[in-house]
Amino acid sequence: MELTVKLEAFEGPLDLLLHLLDKNKVSIYDIPIVEITNQYLDYIQEMQRQDLNIMSEFLVMAANLIAIKSRMLLPKEAKEEGEEEDPRAELVQQLLEYKMYKCMSYELKDRQVDAGRILYKASTVPKEVLAYEEPVDLKELMSGLTLSKLNRIFLSVMRRQEDKVDKVRSGFGKIEREEVSLTEKIAYLETYAASHKKFWFRSLLESQSSRMEIIVSFLAVLELMKMGKITITQENLFDDIAIEAKEAA
Repeated sequence: MELTVKLEAFEGPLDLLLHLLDKNKVSIYDIPIVEITNQYLDYIQEMQRQDLNIMSEFLVMAANLIAIKSRMLLPKEAKEEGEEEDPRAELVQQLLEYKMYKCMSYELKDRQVDAGRILYKASTVPKEVLAYEEPVDLKELMSGLTLSKLNRIFLSVMRRQEDKVDKVRSGFGKIEREEVSLTEKIAYLETYAASHKKFWFRSLLESQSSRMEIIVSFLAVLELMKMGKITITQENLFDDIAIEAKEAA
């Protein structure tokens, strides 16, 4: 009676080698090349009726295994550093890389399956609700903040600005600057607040180049507070005041 052998489907010679290593429960770093080669050739004999293009890949690996087996029987070759060269090293590296990519393919497949179970619902929020802006409570916005606190910081910055004046060069003459526009300064501070999220009142005033710019910047801060575009907080008395952009509703 003819013996029928049912073979498992393997994706390639490396897949078959990993199967043999798992089946024999041996380490990938210490392959028993003689035993694994014999088992590999047994599988090859059973696959002779398969497609020749597929068989060619397995035959190339079989030739490689036989070559490694032959080198294992020869005297050990030593590297320049004096270490013995393992004929299996290249094969081990190929198996490790193949196993890594195979595990990654399983992970991607699991993610694809999980993603197929996720359903998304389109937004049904009415445009009127999205366009709604929460009213600004100026009393709550400016609670704990007084103009006297802002004025103290303002005067302190002005004194520092005067200290920066070069007593010698200031006598050479004065170049008049163009008038600073409050509208432009408000637009600038609004953009600055949106990009920096949080900054300090003192550093804002100190970065201005003239007394007029300091005054206009001070007024612009007050206007943005009134418009509800920024919030101002001070943790302790005489501390610097933090300015934060208020997120749009």
